[in-house]
Amino acid sequence: MEEFNVAIVGATGLVGEEVVKILERRNFPVASMRLFAMEHSPGTKLFFNHHKIEVEEARPEVFRDIDIAFFSVGEDSSRRLSPLAAEAGAVVIDDSPAFRMDPAVPLVVPEVNVEDIERHKGIIASPGGAAIQLVVALCPLHKVTPIKRVVISTYHAVSDGSTAALKELTAQAKLVLDGRRVCPHVYSHQIAFNVLPEIDVFLDNGYTREERRIEEETRRIMHARDMAVSATCVRVPVYFGHSQAVNVEFAVSMTPEEARKILAQAPGVRILDDPSVSFYPQPWAASGSNHVFVGRIRKDVSHPNGLVMWVVADNLRKGAALNAVQIGEEGMQRGVIKPGKRRR
Repeated sequence: MEEFNVAIVGATGLVGEEVVKILERRNFPVASMRLFAMEHSPGTKLFFNHHKIEVEEARPEVFRDIDIAFFSVGEDSSRRLSPLAAEAGAVVIDDSPAFRMDPAVPLVVPEVNVEDIERHKGIIASPGGAAIQLVVALCPLHKVTPIKRVVISTYHAVSDGSTAALKELTAQAKLVLDGRRVCPHVYSHQIAFNVLPEIDVFLDNGYTREERRIEEETRRIMHARDMAVSATCVRVPVYFGHSQAVNVEFAVSMTPEEARKILAQAPGVRILDDPSVSFYPQPWAASGSNHVFVGRIRKDVSHPNGLVMWVVADNLRKGAALNAVQIGEEGMQRGVIKPGKRRR
């Protein structure tokens, strides 16, 4: 098997650390590994395959001998460095929002639109976690009976923000339980024992940027330009795992039984659906899993062609790191990512 010179940019972040773990567990064919952060951290070392690797500062010149570069950094940093890495010959797999709506950059969820990888020009974008789990659940149904409209309410875990957000939730919970005053820093308001219907900035139409991203990314990944999508995104005091309440309107009626049968055979999906014993997906149970879990599949009593379902996934794994690694694996298998075949 061919081996690749791999780089992880943002290796010290939550997603970057998860990428390191997944590459190890899936025996990704790594010839050499380099780890980068946006700021130099002298002496910082991480383990990969039982070897200590020093974390370097990400600079344009470091990508000359890299075949695949996994980017898990902020939008501005990725927009600046990813094209330089691609020019140096690396295939960039980027999980920031920087290139997700760029028509020249494929936006890929391997279970849904893997063939889009083949038209990459050096950069492949990985969608946001909420869009990933949504399309993994919707696409198998859409292939059988076209979907006309989706209304989604999301319950975002704090870990899709930063380590600081995880720490703030813990600190605030302790303060509240001790009867002390909370002063928020990461979010606009207290997140402990609270929910915040605000993720990213508000736009002129009253939606947030995260809500718009889910709408646009869903249509783009599924190649469903005319699909109507409306999202409401809520931050909840959960560490790991995004949850979604999804209302789907089909062109013609689909029964819950038909939907369960289709999803039970769909790649990346697991059905947990027996309300009689309170068996349904939960974020704590999804943590650490590679799957998208679907449950509470039922008729939408407000529409004859509607279904309602509950979708949960680990936002750091399938919602970020795993999806990026799967893109790399599929690119290798299809021969569009090759070692030493760098563009000049």
